Amino acid sequence: AANRLDAAKQCTPDQFQCTNGQCVSTAFVCDGDSDCSDDSDEASCPKPTCSSSSFQCNDSVCVPTQWSCDGDADCPDGSDEWPQNCVGRLPEKTQVGCGVHDFQCENGECVHGTWRCDRGNDCSDHSDEFNCSLPTCLPDEFQCNDGICIHGGRQCDRVPDCRDLSDEIDCHTGDRFTRAWPSRLFCAAVRKMCLTGNGGCSHSCNNLKVGYNCSCHPGYSLNTDKKTCADIDECAEADTCTQTCTNLPGSYKCECKKGYQVDPVSKTCRAESGTIPTLYFTNRHEVRKMTVDRSEYVRLIPQLKNAVALDMDMPKKMIFWSDLSLKKIYSSKLDVAGNSHYHSEVIGSGIEAPEGIAVDWIHGNIYWTDSVLKTISVATTDGSKRKILITEDLEKPRAITVDPVNNFMYWTDWGDEAKIEKSGLNGGDRVALVTDNIMWPNGITLDMVNQRLYWVDSKMHTLSSIGVNGESRHSLIVSEDKLAHPLSLTVFEDRVFWTDITSSAVFSADRRTGNDITQLAADLDHPEDIVLYHDLKQPIGINSCTGSRGENGGCEFLCLPAPQINHRSPKYTCACPDHMTMGSRKRTCVTGKNQTSPLLPPKAPTAAPTATTTAATKKDTTTSASQQGTQDGSIVFSAVSGNRLAASPEEAHLSHPVALYVVLPILVMSLLVFGAMWVWRHWRLKNTNTIHFDNPVYQKTTEDEMHICRNGSEGYVYPQRQMVSMDDIDVA
Repeated sequence: AANRLDAAKQCTPDQFQCTNGQCVSTAFVCDGDSDCSDDSDEASCPKPTCSSSSFQCNDSVCVPTQWSCDGDADCPDGSDEWPQNCVGRLPEKTQVGCGVHDFQCENGECVHGTWRCDRGNDCSDHSDEFNCSLPTCLPDEFQCNDGICIHGGRQCDRVPDCRDLSDEIDCHTGDRFTRAWPSRLFCAAVRKMCLTGNGGCSHSCNNLKVGYNCSCHPGYSLNTDKKTCADIDECAEADTCTQTCTNLPGSYKCECKKGYQVDPVSKTCRAESGTIPTLYFTNRHEVRKMTVDRSEYVRLIPQLKNAVALDMDMPKKMIFWSDLSLKKIYSSKLDVAGNSHYHSEVIGSGIEAPEGIAVDWIHGNIYWTDSVLKTISVATTDGSKRKILITEDLEKPRAITVDPVNNFMYWTDWGDEAKIEKSGLNGGDRVALVTDNIMWPNGITLDMVNQRLYWVDSKMHTLSSIGVNGESRHSLIVSEDKLAHPLSLTVFEDRVFWTDITSSAVFSADRRTGNDITQLAADLDHPEDIVLYHDLKQPIGINSCTGSRGENGGCEFLCLPAPQINHRSPKYTCACPDHMTMGSRKRTCVTGKNQTSPLLPPKAPTAAPTATTTAATKKDTTTSASQQGTQDGSIVFSAVSGNRLAASPEEAHLSHPVALYVVLPILVMSLLVFGAMWVWRHWRLKNTNTIHFDNPVYQKTTEDEMHICRNGSEGYVYPQRQMVSMDDIDVA
């Protein structure tokens, strides 16, 4: 791999060939940054001069004149906003204030107020650590790395008490135990235990100077009884294999997914064919392109105001980016992205801080976060339809990534309660995946092949991974040097790539172990988002919204894929614009009050008190409405489209002939039933005898009924369980 990195190649006319054979964009030559690894692009460079339409920064960098004195520091040294260069020119924009619980850095950035004077440089200008005085801890206290004092007994108690977790670093976690020494007689007997029944060991029995112990063959571990052995499931450990892991008795086997093959040297899975893996990353005023072997390094999109977030639709060869200063999201075809005439405005209003974007390449949607509005939104990739999906319990959402094969999305939130969350692409089934040992989560990316999430934490200086269901969390890199302030990352094959704004560089490392950290690009100007382009990066999936129901799934507005939790899960749900709600059929949109609530009884007619029949009608249905009424007439609705019910029924006009035919038979039947009831009651009273008597014990007069039933053969017969004693009857 090292030989490939500096391999010479034929450069294109718009590229400069470094002395070591690398190809970089001619725009990188003599720009003050060493883009060739041998610095040959900056050798023998004259002092730069800017055109009449550009502003020359104090460090000789040229930026468009319209960028000067606009409230944004576009020069690397900020000289385009210096007061002496902006005399008589007021900034066109005002700086957005920070939250009440935030600290505002001198350069305008906002960080948590609790991060002030904690010995960590959280502001890019380090102003959060200016004029700080740290407390002096008592002799029996432990001082955390951020200066906070805790009781000394809390150090290494396996419970983090410092905000930076420094009280649990470099702690011995092994079990402590003492062992009583047996007598010589007992030792002699123990030494012979391995000769009898292998000492009870299922694998190996080892005689020691004092006693014996059992051990297991490779791939097995001792059970709690310290004698029997059990197979080790190596596949339960995250990243044992680069892709598929199969556990075997005492061993395991690594395999590769379709489109990949085992590299005979590294024993990892490599793409069988396709394009050369290429990195695309934002560099404030531009988007750059670099192959992972560094054989090609060019500027793809120049002259951007403040490019922050980035993503791609690789099957369609489209690139999307957000501009934080212009508060817009753009797109372009890859092959013409360098020409601003081919840039399309996807979202041009209603956003404040689009710091994370993610493209659903299967269903044709784009998702973005807004840390100022505290929302997550979705739109079609052309921007014609959009909707705010999530507004609750969001503080400072940052990065976002999607899985349109299983219909999930994942995002980071670095608010007071920092977390990583997951939900369906329709905003449903939301759940928090990471809530502990997390402080400033920035970039997040998904390894589609292994279904693992990777993220960077700029406060804890870590790069970690976790399963998409919150299982098998693993810390790969903990380094304040290589992860000073990481912002974004991406993964492919066995490598992970990330940007760091403090180091102004792009790095890569082994995504399983965190080893082999390599710097790929340096001397950058605020690098933020990064994506990797390859044919296997975005697998082809099924768009359920273009199935048997036709285009857009039969939805009037947006068709959003639903999370695939099990085989019974719906494939998609329909969504409406923010100012509208779903209609009763869950496909059309209506204005005003939500129409999806349970059916309510229709209002009673005021013109006549007689019973009426109402019918529900709907304009967009093709099936006829069948009238159904309840017995008491309180709820009347109609069935439409099979077994669906139409809400908010409308009353039909009264039909007097129909009402007459219905009411008269009911009256006749009522009279017949009333007459029959009267005859039966009269007969019952006539054949009932009543006896009155006084109870001599309680002096209480009671009244009971004795029914004497006639029997044609035996005269009168008294009912069996009802007896009256004549002694209790007062005949006087």
